[in-house]
Amino acid sequence: MISALPEGVRVRLLHSVHGDPRAAAELVTLLTDRQSAGLDPLPTEPADLAPALLRVLRAQIRALPDDTRLLLLLAAADQYPVATQAFLRAVTAARLDTRPLETAEAAGVAHAGAGGVVFRDAWTRIAAYESGSPADRRDVHRLLARVLHGDGETARRSWHRGAGALGPSGRLAAELRGSADKARRTGQLALARALLERSAALSPDPSDRSRLLTRAAVDAWNAGDGDRARRLAASGAADDALGGLIALRAGNATEAFDGLLTAVTHRARPSHPVRGNGSSGGREQAESVTHLLARATEAAVYTGDLRRCREAARVAARLGIEPPGTLGGLAAAFEGRYEDARDLLRAAAGRCGPGGDPTLLVHAGIAALMLGDHTRAATATLRAAASARARGATAVVAQAMEFRAYADFWTGRPQAGQAAATEALHQAHATGQDNGACHLQAALAMFAAITGDADGCRERAAAARSYALARGLGLPAALAQWALAFLDLTDGRFAGAAARLRALAGFGPGHGHRAIRHLATPHYVEAAVRTDDTRIARGAHADYHRWATAVHSPDDLALSARCRALLAPGEEAVEHYRTALDLHARGTRDFERARTELLFGSALRRLRRRTEARDRLHSALEAFEHFGAPHCAVRARAELRALGAPAAPRHAVNPTARLTAQQLLVARMVAEGATNREIAARLALSPRTIDHHLRGVFTRLGIRSRIELVRLIAESEAS
Repeated sequence: MISALPEGVRVRLLHSVHGDPRAAAELVTLLTDRQSAGLDPLPTEPADLAPALLRVLRAQIRALPDDTRLLLLLAAADQYPVATQAFLRAVTAARLDTRPLETAEAAGVAHAGAGGVVFRDAWTRIAAYESGSPADRRDVHRLLARVLHGDGETARRSWHRGAGALGPSGRLAAELRGSADKARRTGQLALARALLERSAALSPDPSDRSRLLTRAAVDAWNAGDGDRARRLAASGAADDALGGLIALRAGNATEAFDGLLTAVTHRARPSHPVRGNGSSGGREQAESVTHLLARATEAAVYTGDLRRCREAARVAARLGIEPPGTLGGLAAAFEGRYEDARDLLRAAAGRCGPGGDPTLLVHAGIAALMLGDHTRAATATLRAAASARARGATAVVAQAMEFRAYADFWTGRPQAGQAAATEALHQAHATGQDNGACHLQAALAMFAAITGDADGCRERAAAARSYALARGLGLPAALAQWALAFLDLTDGRFAGAAARLRALAGFGPGHGHRAIRHLATPHYVEAAVRTDDTRIARGAHADYHRWATAVHSPDDLALSARCRALLAPGEEAVEHYRTALDLHARGTRDFERARTELLFGSALRRLRRRTEARDRLHSALEAFEHFGAPHCAVRARAELRALGAPAAPRHAVNPTARLTAQQLLVARMVAEGATNREIAARLALSPRTIDHHLRGVFTRLGIRSRIELVRLIAESEAS
């Protein structure tokens, strides 16, 4: 059954069969054990996806009159596998009679539309194409090629010319290769891949065919067709760069690093350092090697392996290449050279202008996150996604959103961030980037922790950690552990939070991550103070403060001041809290500012400063209600009750603000008419979890039916 498959395999399977349940049911029975587990790529050719369904549909097509089948073949060739929108022009040029389409409409196969023929479904269109004889298919491709002569139609004309060829042709192979280069420059990567595959099929040179298939694999991967990319890579020339890239996003991160660094040394010429070579070829070589180093940096980031960061930096120095700033900055930060790290990361974060290379923009976002500059991180990652879309690099879009999630954690956008991360998770699965999906699962676990969705947090964190530990992905493994610790902390389980965060500090590469350990330090200090275990917390804070001072981030300095307040006795803490709030006012981590106000208000209550305590606690309560963090709001109300003050927020709050971000997402989908099973598929959760969330929605809103929920959601959206 398809529901038993891993989420990534299930999403890709449904995508490959065009969402057709008949084809999906058939394909599940044809998968090998390795394909079912996601270890091998899924089939990509229609005959391998749903052979029985195609046989039935081809028989239906062949039962139609010859002139009807000819029109359907022409229409199918115009739409599949490359859409060219030339059917009506071809009909006119060949003086064909379109009345036979009425027979196809009567049979329920297809009907005439404003722009041509509309097939009943994608598989009927495929069957219409495959039911034609090879000679007839060549004829319709040649006809379509003759009428494609407008501006911007050169690549599609080349495609049809290639599809209409009788056999190998060096001239046509070269034409297709040139058209693929033009398509790639205009962001049409899927078209470029198809052109290169056709060029390889027509090339008389076996070595040329192998190189073309490798290039097609790169375009397929960047276009988001991971299964086809992996199959093409296996058919083409061995390429460490391509293998390393696929391993980075879908395999073992350690193996990815090794493959990418090997590709760097192969493409560079140590006897002629890349830097300083002013020729066009030298510049291209330098850009290629720098890009590979950037990818190797990503692999080191995902593993959390300082040794590999250092190794990449040494290779760059040996080859005379300026290493990516993110690489040098991470290595320096992990080694405690904070001033050096600051300068390198600032240089990398500054390269976030619009329209740049999407991979380097992602790196700029990572550097900005390390510096605590969430505004620049959000800008860089959004620009990375926009640049990737413009270039047709669908695979990079989900990756950009992985790191955008960190900025959304703390800047008071948990609900919007969760929605974006959920969509990115689906996209990561659809494009075969299961490592990125794991990272997004961990990010969603953190969103669930922030919004008090304990079950969702634990489910997502368990899924992320299980996958991450099998693939050497220290970053998502550490993030998932932090999410669980944060959930413990905000729910008052301080000993559990402290234990998780102490364990996080001890995890090695592939299991933990020093950057996450650093980011979690303020939470560890809070948990340690609550459990009277301050010795290690003071040491962790001292290192955190040294970093905050070096980068001079208002948010990091504010959290450092909060740590100092937590570690200080009685009245001494008050000024540190005031300093923290002054610094928060200049920063962007609004959620942490609210938590600082909660801690400050609690401290003021214990010092019997009732008026100021009440103001701080009310401010924290309103912020938590606004952010959709009801469990944090519960703590603020408890403090206000202990103070003897009204526990309600001072301003009226929309009833849906009582819901967690996940509950609100589920509620909105229910209001749109989605079933529990449909919601589970869209959110990559189990139907049982969705049922649990829906019961929680009904309880928090005091309602009993979906009809009441639809009305309440409509009223809240209108207000």
